[in-house]
Amino acid sequence: MNLFSSMRISSSGMSAERLRVNLISSNLANANVTRGEDGKPYKRLDASFKNLPTGFDNFLDIATQDGRNAAPEVEVDQVYQSPTFKRVYEPSHPDADAEGYVTMPDINPVEEMVDMIMASRSYEANVSVSTTAKGMIKAALSL
Repeated sequence: MNLFSSMRISSSGMSAERLRVNLISSNLANANVTRGEDGKPYKRLDASFKNLPTGFDNFLDIATQDGRNAAPEVEVDQVYQSPTFKRVYEPSHPDADAEGYVTMPDINPVEEMVDMIMASRSYEANVSVSTTAKGMIKAALSL
């Protein structure tokens, strides 16, 4: 694996974490939305990631279009919506049912903030890898 591969791997990780932060931001912004455009409460969004096989045996078999070995990268497998909601007793709310309960998105702001911190730390780690690889490339060019 060359230094450019490490930069490609870290940049794919940064892209994935950026998407994760955007989804978390959307969840936090819509935590109290009881009626969206479709008339239903907001559904919490989350992403799952996948990567190409990373074992040594598999690494040698992975080739790009131009015949070079491809480094494993992080990809967003899917963005999915949570099917769960919570019911909160608020009889004065305009969206309350006959029993006084409002169907709300099942979003816990504390969990979302913890996820946001984890995503930002992962992003920072990938930035550090890119910076280190860039410094190594500069040092190699100055030889």
